[in-house]
Amino acid sequence: MILYCTILLNIFSVIRSEYNYDQQGADWTGTCRYGRNQSPIDLTQKHATMKHLPRIEFEKYDLALRTPLLLVNNGHTAHMELPPVGHIKGGMLRGKFVPQSVHFHWGSLISKGSEHAINNERYDAEIHIIHKNSRYWDKSVGEASQLPNGIAVLAVMIKSVLREEESELNKVFEALPQIIPYKSNTTIYGRLTMKQLLGNIDTGKFYTYKGSLTTPDCTELVTWTVFKEVVSIRLSLIANFWSLTNSHGQPLINNYRELQDIHRRKVYYRSCDVLKKLLDWW
Repeated sequence: MILYCTILLNIFSVIRSEYNYDQQGADWTGTCRYGRNQSPIDLTQKHATMKHLPRIEFEKYDLALRTPLLLVNNGHTAHMELPPVGHIKGGMLRGKFVPQSVHFHWGSLISKGSEHAINNERYDAEIHIIHKNSRYWDKSVGEASQLPNGIAVLAVMIKSVLREEESELNKVFEALPQIIPYKSNTTIYGRLTMKQLLGNIDTGKFYTYKGSLTTPDCTELVTWTVFKEVVSIRLSLIANFWSLTNSHGQPLINNYRELQDIHRRKVYYRSCDVLKKLLDWW
């Protein structure tokens, strides 16, 4: 029985590592195809439920992360492990969630690459900061993703601009030419905080809903917080993504999943403006 389970796990590992974005996930199987709570989705203020949610609280997000940080081309994205320092809570989160990693989704010269859309608009790229519920401190991210309320993801949209934009995020984008080949990596030095990974956006306005991982096996135990405010990054830096290559030596572009049906899920929207109106009414 143990041998049988080991074989199944090995097969699952191979399947998980071999997925691609040739059809933006339309050819993925299992929960990815048949799940009813899949991500990403189109987030529209018109159809979202306005809810008096608490702000997301960021504990120790303003402290410098221990460097160097390792940025890796894993064949699917540019991925960076994060030291488990601090936590987030609030919003629709149940408990405290500790940062684990950050990765990106992007398009190409002729297509936008964010996974979520906001009010029917896709952006050039999207940042995902993965967090694990602190109650599962002894579990891996993969194990926690299979457990109730195990994973929370913060998502930030990126738009391209032509003029220079000052951002500590530029350190990450400037390092991308060092990880063009599959499995290559580079180190990022200097001061960088979790708050800077969010692009210093206003975190008071966000959409939140229950969804899934956006890569196989698309497990549906993820709490998403997608911020409305967008980060501006110079186009020439975003273009660095387009030079990366996958495990077959092909350009790693358009690594986003197609939008999924919302079905009967509730999507909530928290806005400072909504809170002000409620207070004024009260």
